[in-house]
Amino acid sequence: MTKRTESKYKIDRRLQVNLWGRAKSPINKREYGPGQHGQRRKKPSDYGVQLMAKQKLKGYYGNISERQFRKYYAEALRRKGDNSENLIGILESRLDAIVYRMKFVPTVFAARQFVSHGHVSVNGQRVTVPSYMIKVGDKIEVRTKSKQLATLKEASESAERDVPEYIDVDHSKYAGELKRVPGLKDVPYPVQMEPNLVIEFYSR
Repeated sequence: MTKRTESKYKIDRRLQVNLWGRAKSPINKREYGPGQHGQRRKKPSDYGVQLMAKQKLKGYYGNISERQFRKYYAEALRRKGDNSENLIGILESRLDAIVYRMKFVPTVFAARQFVSHGHVSVNGQRVTVPSYMIKVGDKIEVRTKSKQLATLKEASESAERDVPEYIDVDHSKYAGELKRVPGLKDVPYPVQMEPNLVIEFYSR
């Protein structure tokens, strides 16, 4: 689990955006950074803009470690096609991201914990690695013993967000699958993501 779970909303304050589009975000009341000098603003450099784009994308998926994020960048370059689209496709193929998109949990941090605690199976096999890469057609399901959890029903019935069309899910069975790997325009980010700037950051 990420060490930033308890202070996830500090990420919102630091980046000055409501990263997950949640009503509880403190940025809704205080549109400035944390700390004594949080209200000071200056025009960022090109490097600063690229860094911010990277931090937003890393933070959105549960504050992925720098080492792992670099691996995703390298994999995006290795694949055919547009590098920035490849990066988004890789991030959206993580098991914790899929669990979050299926509305089995309320947040990406909860998704990471949910997977780590062994509540999810992929193609009938228990998986406890949040970064496990899901392939198109893989069957993701909440394990039988975990289907009684109150948080499941609460999250699935929440009107805060919708299940994107590239994912098929049956909330009566708490099961579903990834229909296709999405591109940037397919992903329902609450804020603008700029993976092209992330690619530029790492390719400097």
